[in-house]
Amino acid sequence: MPNNRYFVLYKPFGILSQFSGEEDTLKNVADFPPDVYPVGRLDKDSEGLLLITDDKPLNHYLLDPKFGHLRSYLAQVEGIPTEEAIRQLQSGTEINVDSKLYQTKKAFAKILSENLMLPDRNPPIRYRKSIPDSWIQLTLTEGKNRQVRKMTAAVGYPTLRLVRWSMENLTIEGFASGEVREFGKEEIYKLLKIKADRFEKGENMGSDKTFSRPSVKRKR
Repeated sequence: MPNNRYFVLYKPFGILSQFSGEEDTLKNVADFPPDVYPVGRLDKDSEGLLLITDDKPLNHYLLDPKFGHLRSYLAQVEGIPTEEAIRQLQSGTEINVDSKLYQTKKAFAKILSENLMLPDRNPPIRYRKSIPDSWIQLTLTEGKNRQVRKMTAAVGYPTLRLVRWSMENLTIEGFASGEVREFGKEEIYKLLKIKADRFEKGENMGSDKTFSRPSVKRKR
């Protein structure tokens, strides 16, 4: 049986997280081998970490809500969030999911006070001199549709730019937009904090997750 393949992509803005279709898709970013597919998705207007693999058990594990794993996002928002807004993001906010109100789980949220070492977005966000913007880091253990954007809007600070930075210890630190790197299975599992023996038995690996602050480099 051939070995599985694991690719980490910094998905650029404007690219669909799929291989088929007439619009700009993953096939326009790099020449991936057949039979690999993205684990989950990033919306067309979001950027950042996208794992692409043919490892079906890993795909199931990362998408099954009962195996909660940490994923961190960097969100450039309109305005400067108050401490109360940050507390609301941490304790849970009400958002609309499938036309029903949903209370998000507890999260880690923090205002980032310095400029980030991120690739420029193409096209850049629309700059408005009269309205300041800021960056926040938001770390979740769940992944509802457009959840980060809905959460920041719910507390009064719409998201202007969204970058998925990490999944557990797997990050896009040092990546250029559109860059792809291949990893081995052992390294990917280690970065995702998955123990192969427990994983193969189908044990719940997500019940004891604690929030951490992933390293994010700033511009000097």
